[in-house]
Amino acid sequence: MTLDKDKMLEYCNQFSKNTLMETLNIEYIDAGEGFLVAKMPVNSSVHQPMGLLHGGASVALAESVGSAASHFFINDKEQEVRGIEISANHLKSIREGFVFGTARIIHKGRSLHLWEIKITDEQGNLVSLCKLTNMVLTKEKK
Repeated sequence: MTLDKDKMLEYCNQFSKNTLMETLNIEYIDAGEGFLVAKMPVNSSVHQPMGLLHGGASVALAESVGSAASHFFINDKEQEVRGIEISANHLKSIREGFVFGTARIIHKGRSLHLWEIKITDEQGNLVSLCKLTNMVLTKEKK
């Protein structure tokens, strides 16, 4: 799919309706050649019991932005994307504000995409570093 930046962001935000991304208030805010950025608010809805950003919420942001980014390299009428592996290192705690997930392509093959996703706070400090592998599948005929 080749779209301009505004259409890319509109597409991502539209397909997030009625999903976990909407529940977590993830919003796609920037895109360009080989990258996509989303933001997520940090508040009690994504906290763990000690009042910090839950690692699972960080991973959900990372997989959401990395999977969405893979859609820009496929024919979405004939293909679909599945995340098959994700790893995360949580490096910094955050209690409030926003985090930003920036997915950058590392490997773009015909059937596998490898993404590095950096999750940062509003000051640009690295909160989590994630790696996501997506598989590109042919859609089944209905």
